[in-house]
Amino acid sequence: MAITESSNLPVILVVGCGKLGGAIASRLKSSATLFGLRRNPDQVPEGVHGIGADVTRPETLRGKLPDNLDIVIYCLTPSSYDQQGYRDAYVSGLENLLRELGEHPLKHLFFVSSTSVYSQDDDSRVDESSPANPARFSGEQILAGEQTALDSGHPATIIRFSGIYGPSRRRFLEEVQEGRMNPQSPAPFSNRIHEEDAAGAAAHLARLALSGTPLEPCYIASDCEPVRLDEVVDWVRHQMPCADPVPDARKGGRAGSKRCNNERLLATGFQFRYPDFRAGYRAMINKN
Repeated sequence: MAITESSNLPVILVVGCGKLGGAIASRLKSSATLFGLRRNPDQVPEGVHGIGADVTRPETLRGKLPDNLDIVIYCLTPSSYDQQGYRDAYVSGLENLLRELGEHPLKHLFFVSSTSVYSQDDDSRVDESSPANPARFSGEQILAGEQTALDSGHPATIIRFSGIYGPSRRRFLEEVQEGRMNPQSPAPFSNRIHEEDAAGAAAHLARLALSGTPLEPCYIASDCEPVRLDEVVDWVRHQMPCADPVPDARKGGRAGSKRCNNERLLATGFQFRYPDFRAGYRAMINKN
């Protein structure tokens, strides 16, 4: 803990200030002093103070953190998509950060998680009280990271995002356009959130924490309409020119079949700019 800010503004550190983390930081920088930690600090958004460090290498953290932190938003993605990569990003990295924070009390710690911790495959509605029994090692490590945050001794909140899409995450739209998606009907339920709403939800919760509003230990951040995958694909095909499905087109989803309930997030006063897939994808298609 070495960097000292003299401003009376609250101090927020976004750990993993990449695509999502950078968007969160950009939404908060007008009302707080923002620090963004990433391996390449030159790539943090304008108006955010870059900190060059790698939380998976604790020696790079020493003396790098601000002295007067109020909020930490932990928003890491794995550097490799194997079990060790997930362990390093979601568990070991957070442990290293907490160790470097030492006895400094945070107003709040936010841990960016995923609805992949739910393995339900029966079309059921899931909320924050539903059992989280991940089907894959990735979800297991993310869940272990959640518990590390909740056991940190700091007030902590988990934000479980469903599939994030948007102008910088166009893979699904491109797959439909190129005929690489052809789900059978009825396809599994899918859940998503536009990247603007994902960043907005995290910033909204951070502002609530700074204002002293009590927060729940977990929020699902997903839009207001879980929908079967074939319905989404059919809708996209009617909105833009798409190739016929190729023989080896993907038939189903990758995340079971569940309907994520966002009522707890809505109860905080958060309002979606893109409350369903039509609003989000229509905006993307119209920009083409």
